[in-house]
Amino acid sequence: MARDKTSEDYFAPVRRLLVGVLVLALLGVFAVWRIDSPRVEKFRIAVIDRVLPSFDWVMAPVNGIANLVVDFQSYQRLAAQNQDLRRELQQMKAWREAALQLEQENAKLLDLNNVRLDPKLTFVTGVVLADSGSPFRQSVLLNVGARDGIIDGWPTMDGIGLAGRIAGVGRETSRVLLLTDTSSRIPVTILPSGQRAILSGDNTLNPPLDFLEDRAVVRPGDRVVSSGDGGVFPADLLVGQVALGTDNRLRVRLAADYQRLEFLRVLRAQPHEIISDPGGLLTPEIEFFGPAIPDPAALTDAGSVDG
Repeated sequence: MARDKTSEDYFAPVRRLLVGVLVLALLGVFAVWRIDSPRVEKFRIAVIDRVLPSFDWVMAPVNGIANLVVDFQSYQRLAAQNQDLRRELQQMKAWREAALQLEQENAKLLDLNNVRLDPKLTFVTGVVLADSGSPFRQSVLLNVGARDGIIDGWPTMDGIGLAGRIAGVGRETSRVLLLTDTSSRIPVTILPSGQRAILSGDNTLNPPLDFLEDRAVVRPGDRVVSSGDGGVFPADLLVGQVALGTDNRLRVRLAADYQRLEFLRVLRAQPHEIISDPGGLLTPEIEFFGPAIPDPAALTDAGSVDG
């Protein structure tokens, strides 16, 4: 206990002395740094040049920590920018898909506008709502119907060729029976030979040609158009080209793009003139400018009266 008391009596004055010296040193440094004098300024510069270079190793950890903080803040900014860029990239992808769809729709509409049709034929363009086809039936639905004046049996075309015919009309929608359907039969003409045939659907994209008059004059690549026979379709509508199938049958490579049917043009096909009197077309009425020929029946009646 005596030793502890002696140590305390010895270190207490030394501690107070050191604290006093430190306070006086700090006050002296403060006073030197605040004095505005050229000589003191030279002294301060000399002290700085002398002391600071030797403290580089002390400032190294501080500078490292400061750089680490700056790098971390920069990483946070980069991460935020990366998230923004990812979000913008997703939006750009969505806009790109929308632009591609609009470009495809624009191309199809331009194709529809470029189709050369008979000036007497008018049309209504409809959007394909749904593909209601199946392995046993090939048809699509359009967003035009009876309110648009659509009539059952009218032909439909895409931007290039004949696609099918109307086979069911509702008030706001209509069904199109495609040429590939098994129940589809249309008369066609093969050019340049002029051969007539029947295009029969078989649920494939290349339906066969049946009832061909002379197969020897038909070559793959010949143009196939509607013949207009029977009043089913107007004449000279493009159907496709002749192709030789793997079964050695002549088939038609359809001009219509059945893989991407988005718009269809419904042609207002006017009905053909019905001739009820067979002789009326061959022997039309002739006007005589001479004396009228008396009716034999009238002469007979007149003779009987005279008698």
